[in-house]
Amino acid sequence: MKAVAIREFGGPQGLAVIHTPEPSPGPGEALIHTEAIGVGGVDTMIRSGAYAAYGFRPGHILGGEIAGTVLAVGTDTDPAWIGQRVWGFTGLGGGYAERAVAPAATLVPLGPQLTAADAVTLGSSGLVAHFALRRAPFTPGESVLVRGASGGIGIMAVQLAARDGASAVAVTTSTAARGHRLRTLGATHVLDRSGHDGPDAPAPSPAGYDVIIDVVAGPDLPTLFTRLNPNGRIVTVGTVGGFPPADLAAPMIAAFQKSLSYATFSADTVPQAARNAATTDLFTAAEHGTLHSVVHQVLPLEQAAQAHRMMDDGEVFGRIVLTPTDN
Repeated sequence: MKAVAIREFGGPQGLAVIHTPEPSPGPGEALIHTEAIGVGGVDTMIRSGAYAAYGFRPGHILGGEIAGTVLAVGTDTDPAWIGQRVWGFTGLGGGYAERAVAPAATLVPLGPQLTAADAVTLGSSGLVAHFALRRAPFTPGESVLVRGASGGIGIMAVQLAARDGASAVAVTTSTAARGHRLRTLGATHVLDRSGHDGPDAPAPSPAGYDVIIDVVAGPDLPTLFTRLNPNGRIVTVGTVGGFPPADLAAPMIAAFQKSLSYATFSADTVPQAARNAATTDLFTAAEHGTLHSVVHQVLPLEQAAQAHRMMDDGEVFGRIVLTPTDN
């Protein structure tokens, strides 16, 4: 079968289409004929070599989020899954392939109105956004700032905060066009990447926020503490801007009397049953039209390197989806 693996760490040119034996599902696993594969920020970080210290090596097949039809199951797995259209999470690899194995515990059935591309656009991004807002915790009537709102997680955080009753949903983004699209998804205020109102802002943004969902991290993360209201909370869910400085909490301590809080969030800390329930709810909401998937572009699996170039160049609004050409 065809797959895309890391030939060498670095730029997108280090990705290569390979031919490799079809995997076999082990105990508790399912083999899936992939119809859609989500391209995530973590994929680009692994490809770059930023996570090599965590054991990733050349030859690694990228991709953690897939949707398709179950072809076979391993032992200790319900055979009723065979033939079902599902979303599945392979972990941190194995998804950029015509066939992929995922733990059966991660599988979520797809409704008839949900496409495979929609599923990989909503699945992990929506899950992270949902639980990050809970981690804060966000309550209706509070103001929310989403930093890095043009990617999958940010777009879902905007929609969920707006749907669940935020008094204001501000976003940081790089262009007016993206800001306009984010307004259609629920944003009430559009800021530039530095967090300031754009020149065409119809009304001033809030002076402070109760909750900040941060997808970026990076060297400017400490400045976010100055944007918090008393008892404000920051939750970092990604590091697409790189790691923050070692003294990132210094401004929080300097504002001690404001009782500020900072947390990171990974979906790995959520029990699998709760993840599946939340993912099912997201898919149902999408089928009912109360949440929307934002697919930037669908590309053939063989063009994974092009997808990564677009990600690296900041061209993507939403999610790029790969599709094997044998579908």
